Amino acid sequence: MTQLATSGLGWLVARPIAHRGLHDAKAGLIENSLSAAEAAIAGGFGIECDVQLSADGEAMVFHDFVLDRLTAETGLVNERSAQALAGIAFKGSSDRIPTLNVFLDAVAGRVPLVIEVKSRFDGALALAQRTAEIVNQRSGQPIVLKSFDPVIVTALRELAPGIPRGIVAMSDYSYPDYDRLNAAQKHALANLLHFGESQPEFLSWKVADLPSAAPYLCRGALGLPVMSWTVRNAGDRERAALHADQMVFEGFKP
Repeated sequence: MTQLATSGLGWLVARPIAHRGLHDAKAGLIENSLSAAEAAIAGGFGIECDVQLSADGEAMVFHDFVLDRLTAETGLVNERSAQALAGIAFKGSSDRIPTLNVFLDAVAGRVPLVIEVKSRFDGALALAQRTAEIVNQRSGQPIVLKSFDPVIVTALRELAPGIPRGIVAMSDYSYPDYDRLNAAQKHALANLLHFGESQPEFLSWKVADLPSAAPYLCRGALGLPVMSWTVRNAGDRERAALHADQMVFEGFKP
């Protein structure tokens, strides 16, 4: 694991990673769109994207569980078919929601791609399974998978053994997204107590929570790369430079 972290993932920390692509809504470049991906590629940046599951089991590149914020539609993403979702335009753009396959075809391995598998912490693995099926067919492309959910990261060890995987984490989980978790589960997430099962090959840690014991020890003792999210200002950038190997950024060009 240490050898992979220190050498095999050098490409992951070589250049900053654009959070959901190099998006700029005022310029019509919407997060997780093909246009935002192309903008990141033009700048030589890696791309972080998110995947959600369609009603018919397809991996769609989209961050939210609902359509309301980013499109003129309303309702849950997982209640629409892949075909229906692919026909929905982002607000302020002619771009439409891409499938992961379409997104990967567009990126074509030109820059590293960090795919976050979204989770409701309910044990469901269909999205992880479909994502793994897709990326397993992309041999040679610089791709890693990550998730906030250690159950998903653990499953990816078998579903996509050739693809590096990481855990996204932070020091405090007092957010509505984690209301279904009890105090012990939140404590385990914040302290990587799942490490023996999930065996992440890199960490993605909230920049505001750096430095922190778990990423400090994983980076220093195990040699795991630590990326920081989401870097939006000079203070964040300074903290990331001191305590991480990489930054996932938005709102500016490094």
